[in-house]
Amino acid sequence: MIIGEPIFSKSTRVLHTNQHNIEEVCRFAGEVIRRGGLVAFPTETVYGLGADALNQQAVKNIFSAKERPADNPLIVHVSSTAEVKRVAKNIPEIAQVLMDAFWPGPLTLVLPGKNIVPDVTTGGLDTVAVRMPDHSLALGLIREAGVPIAAPSANTSGKPSPTTAQHVMDDLGGRIDMIIDGGRVAIGVESTVIDVTRNIPALLRPGGVGIEALQEIVGRIQVSTPKDVSVPRSPGVKYAHYSPEATVVLVTGDDVAGAIKKLAEEYEGKIGLLLCKETAETVGELARKIILGSRSDVESIAKSDLL
Repeated sequence: MIIGEPIFSKSTRVLHTNQHNIEEVCRFAGEVIRRGGLVAFPTETVYGLGADALNQQAVKNIFSAKERPADNPLIVHVSSTAEVKRVAKNIPEIAQVLMDAFWPGPLTLVLPGKNIVPDVTTGGLDTVAVRMPDHSLALGLIREAGVPIAAPSANTSGKPSPTTAQHVMDDLGGRIDMIIDGGRVAIGVESTVIDVTRNIPALLRPGGVGIEALQEIVGRIQVSTPKDVSVPRSPGVKYAHYSPEATVVLVTGDDVAGAIKKLAEEYEGKIGLLLCKETAETVGELARKIILGSRSDVESIAKSDLL
């Protein structure tokens, strides 16, 4: 691929995987990454859109394909804890503790960045967000590429994140070089992001690792909100993310059925309900219901096609 060719005139190739061709697929896709291409690939969280994190033009192409704001930093994916030192410096002890506890897995650490990482990857910050995914295809791709891979979710900015290769093709087909089809992802929500450059670690984005699990390892954790953010230090903290196209109303409180009845009247019955099994039993037939699962099984809810 010639770097800088028009990004919206691509023929997107889909590589389907099975137990016999994983190494071959990773080698082929790794070569595309090395040559500056864009490859969508599965992780345990969602499908990511990957490029060589150290190749400025390749990373710019991610932003173009996703229509992503330029000051929104990307997460750099590595295949081992040792590779973190390639992109980060002065790694605090608490970061190593978290890596040992949760890597590979859905935890991203914001660390002091090295100058080798271009500004387009870091959003112009002096920090870099890094994680090691828990997925054999993702790890194989990174190893075969021989470079850290910058990869946001493989969707147009603001749209729901993809959990299958078909989701990626429906959204980004014709904008990227390749999609590795590794089936449906395991978790279905993004990685948790923790800033460990502060005296007290800060939760920047909730995700696949719960705050309770983090607190068991490191103790106190600050929780940042979008109101605290003028310059985003990680994805998902400033701009609208994972937004459906329909109007969404969050119903809370003691009288859920009453609130839904009012909404049904306001919208003349043209509403649908996404809710857990326990709530569905209390609202009757006020509107069409799509039951996501039991509130006691949040992992199954997270894997729903609708989330």
